[in-house]
Amino acid sequence: MTSTQRTGGSSLSGDLWGGLAAMLVALPSAIAFGVLIYTAIAPNYAGEGALAGILGAAALGIVAPLISRNGGFITAPCAPAAAVMSALAAELAASGALTAERITMLLAVTALLSSLFQLLYGLARAGRLIKFIPYQVVSGYLSGVAVIIALGQLPKLLGLPKDVSLGHGLISPAFWNWTGVTVGLVTIAVMVVAPRLTQKVPAAILGLLAGIAAYFALALFDRELLRLDGNPLVIGPIETSGSFLAALGARSTSLFAVKFSDVALILVSALTLSVLLSIDTLKTGVVLDALARRRNDSNRELIGQGAANAAAFFVGGMPGAGTMGATLVNFTSGGRTLWSGVAEGVFVVLAFVLLGGLIAWVPIGALAGLLLVVAWRMFDRGMFRLALRRSTRVDFIVIATVVIVAQIGLIAASVVGICLAILLFIRDQIRGSVIVNKVDLHGARSKRRRLVAETEILDQHGDEAVVVQLQGNLFFGTTDQLFLELEQDLARRRYLLIDLRRVQSMDFTAAHLFEQMRERLHERRGELLFSGMPSSLPTRQDIADYMEQLGLASSREGIRIFDTRDGALEWMEDRILESAGWAAEEEEQPLALGEVEIFSELDAATIGELGGAVREVSIPARGRICSRGDTGDEIFFVRRGRVEALLPLEGGKRHHLATFCQGDFFGEMAFLDREPRSADAEASTPADLYALSRERFDALVKANPALGGRVFEQLAYAVSKRLRVADTELRLLEER
Repeated sequence: MTSTQRTGGSSLSGDLWGGLAAMLVALPSAIAFGVLIYTAIAPNYAGEGALAGILGAAALGIVAPLISRNGGFITAPCAPAAAVMSALAAELAASGALTAERITMLLAVTALLSSLFQLLYGLARAGRLIKFIPYQVVSGYLSGVAVIIALGQLPKLLGLPKDVSLGHGLISPAFWNWTGVTVGLVTIAVMVVAPRLTQKVPAAILGLLAGIAAYFALALFDRELLRLDGNPLVIGPIETSGSFLAALGARSTSLFAVKFSDVALILVSALTLSVLLSIDTLKTGVVLDALARRRNDSNRELIGQGAANAAAFFVGGMPGAGTMGATLVNFTSGGRTLWSGVAEGVFVVLAFVLLGGLIAWVPIGALAGLLLVVAWRMFDRGMFRLALRRSTRVDFIVIATVVIVAQIGLIAASVVGICLAILLFIRDQIRGSVIVNKVDLHGARSKRRRLVAETEILDQHGDEAVVVQLQGNLFFGTTDQLFLELEQDLARRRYLLIDLRRVQSMDFTAAHLFEQMRERLHERRGELLFSGMPSSLPTRQDIADYMEQLGLASSREGIRIFDTRDGALEWMEDRILESAGWAAEEEEQPLALGEVEIFSELDAATIGELGGAVREVSIPARGRICSRGDTGDEIFFVRRGRVEALLPLEGGKRHHLATFCQGDFFGEMAFLDREPRSADAEASTPADLYALSRERFDALVKANPALGGRVFEQLAYAVSKRLRVADTELRLLEER
């Protein structure tokens, strides 16, 4: 289904109005961003910068939606691109070894490399991975970009000479150009007030028009302001040489002049730019998806953005990303399909063709004011609230660190941001325990139904074994906390079962920790057990081989590994019963009726009466005894073998509920309430059973009422034991 079909309610007029409104938002910012980048090369490059911003807005607007197919999404030059590119331009210009033309070419190649990286991200399906960069790092980086833009625009707002520093200029009004200051302040004031007065015309347009009007109002008192050539207060003439095809050919030819040393010089900037543009795009996409109630393909969006930025390179435009402001204006104005994005790009071209001459008169002070408002809105002022609370103080430090380092260099900030992202991940892993729950055998039992006598022994000695379920990543950052949490258990338990079903990964440090645990338990003649080895990467076989290579599972005294938690629980129960003197071995001969535990206290006469009411049943291995939904009122007593209770699930699967062994019983629910069976019962080994129907039992009770009381008493006691175990298991499942 296309985005057009999904969003519904779209129309050609809505797309055209949305595209026009988006153009009115995107174009002034694009011009300002272009001027910001190119004036970092030299002040007289403002016209080239404005042209690059316009061409970038046109190429991005037209190409991106045609490839990404994301309806309502607007791509245009953006602040992160301006910050990275202007910082690179200033750095290259400061070296003094490169001509302005060479710097311009390197900036273009940086944008092209960034677009290739974005294409690679999309093809490698890394769209979701980029979203995982912590918000603290993104916030710090964007706030740092805002500070860079603000510090770069204040001298232009004040009209300071190039050799005067910002600090000195701020305290020296004699250096200020009051015309530029006035124009900039008018632009800022109108942009701040405009949203409160009207939502129909973008604040950037109103602010820019107000700045231009203020400039020409001042020109009434100073005729020099009406001079275009050599006027430092306006953008100046926007000149284009040759045809479009010639310019396209020149761009393509310039690639052959790129050297390996040039790529090395700009590679980190290109990588930084690609990540920032991708984050900005995906963030805007998430907001648009929420408004349109849909989900876009983030990987396809990255491919579209990469292709659009490549197109911007070939036409001589600056790069960009999905922009929040223009996208929201487009959507709220009726733009729903990809054609609204194309319309925005076409309207940019028309505006340039029809109004290109007027753009030359846009005051630098007005653009500086516009960018200062953008920087103010971009800066995350909520970060200071984080410093007031102890729980969020670390987050504030992370954001502030990235902001500060960004003033030294955006490349350094990107490296610091990545390092902080890693540290944040480790912090989160350490701060939360990897233990999901920890319970001894009073709260966790195997699915093998134990006899009452066995249950009493396990109740008495259940604290000798503990079951620990782990989650997440077992690595150097979490193992120390895990050892501290289990240290007391290692000192007083005999058996420790580690359930690894929810574990995502395990490193050598974790393996070494388990070796220490095994040694501690062996000193007390105990055992360390594993169950539920993860089936995802790293694979179960890989972990098992890894443990064998470390000597953890290969020797006779190594860690015991069980396929299921139930199997490990049953093994620990058997060991505890053996230690208490209980014979765990099952007899080969079928039990007589009086040897079944529930009847063991009845006298011989009563047993004789019962014997006339029961029938003997033999079931082969995997033979069905009863099925869910069957009618029947019989309770079954296991004379020999094992029987499994299985709950049918959707898709033909069945859940293992319990295992009944020699001397145990099952089917008591239908015996008591005479309702249909609640589960399947199958013999897991050849089994011999006694079957007692409720009808025949009631006939006995009429003649011997005391028999009914004694049997129901024993039955109620055994069922109550089972219910207590079930209650404990349910409580563990509900624990948060």
